Parts: sequence; structure tokens; C-alpha cells
Amino acid sequence: MAGQIKGIFKEKFSPFLRAKLEEARKSEGETSEIVRVIEGQYLKNPREEMIEETTERRRHYEADMPITHNGRQLRGVERLYRRVVLVEPTTACAAHCRWCLRGQYPVMSLSEEELRWIAQYCGGKEVRDDIREVLITGGDPLMAPDRLNFLIDALQIEAPNVKIVRIGSRVPIHDPERVEANLLHALRPRNGLRLEIGTHINHSAELFEEVRKAYRKLQDNGLRIYNQSVLLKGINDTEKELVTLFDELRYIGIETHYLFHCIPMRGMAHHRTSVKKGLNLIRNLTSSGDISGRCKPMFTAMTDLGKITLYDGIIIERQNDNILLNSGYKFDDRLKWNPLWKMPESASVTEDGYMNVWYRDSAND
Repeated sequence: MAGQIKGIFKEKFSPFLRAKLEEARKSEGETSEIVRVIEGQYLKNPREEMIEETTERRRHYEADMPITHNGRQLRGVERLYRRVVLVEPTTACAAHCRWCLRGQYPVMSLSEEELRWIAQYCGGKEVRDDIREVLITGGDPLMAPDRLNFLIDALQIEAPNVKIVRIGSRVPIHDPERVEANLLHALRPRNGLRLEIGTHINHSAELFEEVRKAYRKLQDNGLRIYNQSVLLKGINDTEKELVTLFDELRYIGIETHYLFHCIPMRGMAHHRTSVKKGLNLIRNLTSSGDISGRCKPMFTAMTDLGKITLYDGIIIERQNDNILLNSGYKFDDRLKWNPLWKMPESASVTEDGYMNVWYRDSAND
């Protein structure tokens, strides 16, 4: 996902998606649904250059979060939550989603030595009573199956306290032919570990037969797959499109998890709906009977403190396009998990020790 080189998020389009786009243009026309969905997510838009320098940022959060182990600072590691550590073995992807929350990060890859240090940190005596999950993301870990295989094996050896490994990927959508024997070997079942794939499917038009086949291969390999959609203006911001998407996901055995509000990051304003529109959509989706109760998503914002699911009572104040969100995160707990963590300027601590955080809304409907 990361693609920033000299401050520019390069356009990167996989041959598979490019072929599907050209096929749809010829057979269905420039205004077809497939063309709209693919172009909107992957082709660079001139509106990306319309940046509000005072309000839009390069990263999805600005909190300083160095992680150290035995006196050595670890690269590619984040820890916002008690039980989960996030690891980025590579920031390379098969395609660049223009709405990517890590699109403005510099390109990076970790060595096997660095990955072993991370596994040892996850199993270290200071943290092993808390850490139960590792989320491997990036970038796209499925782009580097050998490195992914090494990291999972290292976690099994060095951190037996880790019971769940989740891997974030859009490779089945970007380049489904990559789901082959070497990758499936890296994702093979291991004793004592539950392996899951977290994916981003934003519209049912992305579910080409090749894509469905790639997901089936992963499922047949013993992996559970869950989906985190991003609410994107002009792509999937209608009730009809979301109902169709969540129905299709259930039919192919992919669990619905989050519906993310598109984050306030540089060059992404044209992708963002208002929080109000998202709340109206999620209310209709979850309370109308249009979709099964087994596939209702949680409407969630990625804030400077981490994920906050949006429901009644969470928004406690509004100032122009900024909303103050009430989180369930305690300041003292965050320091306990990561003593070097620094609270961002957008956050404050309440009398009972919980943190509130300001989040940038959008005026778009």
C-alpha cells in the first residue's frame, strides 16, 4: 500500500485489474459500474492535488509510537491495543488503492533478522501476558510469501503466547494468480495458531470469478476470511450497493467486520462522505431487515487513538467540520502497553482516565 516516493503517491495498477477495466470499457461502456468502481479506486484523480495543508495529514495518525526490545528500536511495528501487535514486513502492493491509509508512507521492507527480533519482542516477558494476536499488514504481506512464512514460523517458535495471526491483503482482488502453491504453503495450518485473512472488498463488482476462486483457495487452505469495507463517495455510498455487497460476501463465506469511514488524509477529500451519511446508511442497513443479522458491519472511524466504532453517544461535541469522539481507551493503559507512546495533540484525558479525540469530518454527502 505504501507508495510515497519524493512525496508522490505513485499510480500503480495491476495487469489483472487493467485487463478487467479495458474489457468492461469495450463490452459495457465508459459509464458502466465496473469502470466506475475500478477507476475510482485505482486511477489517480486531479482532485488528489487539492490539499488543505492545515487539516490534512500524511499519516492516518501522528502519534509517536517507538517500540523497543532489548534496547533496539523495532521498525515496522505498531502497538495501539493491549492484545494486538501490528507488523509490516513489506510496504509493497500489487496495486495502489488511491484511498489507502498507508499510501503516503515511504517504501520499506524488513529483513529476516528484523522479523525475528519482532517475534522475540511479541514473546518477551514484558508483554507476553497481554499479547495474543499479531496483525501482519503493510503493504500487502501476500506479495512476499517467503518473508511471510518466515515471520509466522518465528512467531510460533518465539511467541507461543500468540494464538491468532491475522494477515491483511487485497492480493486476491489485485492479482489473484498470486494465490498459488508457494503462498498457500506460507499460509498452511500450524499447531497452536489460528490464521485469518482480513481483506478489503468495497463493491460487489470487484468479485470477478478469478477473485472468487482465489478466495476459495485460501478458504480451502483452512483460512477464515473477514472483510473490512471502506465507505467511498461515488463507489459504494448507497444502501443498495452495500446490501448487495454484504449479501455476496455472506454467500461466498467471507465474514463482514468493519465499514470504515474514509480517513482524513492528504488527497482523499473527494473519497469521503460525511459521518452523518455513514451513520444514516448503517442505521438503515442494520435496522431495516434488508440484510441478514449475520452480516451487519460496524461503522468505524480510524482516529489518532485507534479505531472507534460510531454509535449513539460517541460524538460528544462538534466544531465546524471537527467532531469530538468519546473513546474506550484509557491513557494509563496505553502507557502500560507502550511506555514510549505520546498522546497526540488531538486527544485529551477525561476525569475518569479515558481519552477523547478530535476527528476530521467531511462536508460531503
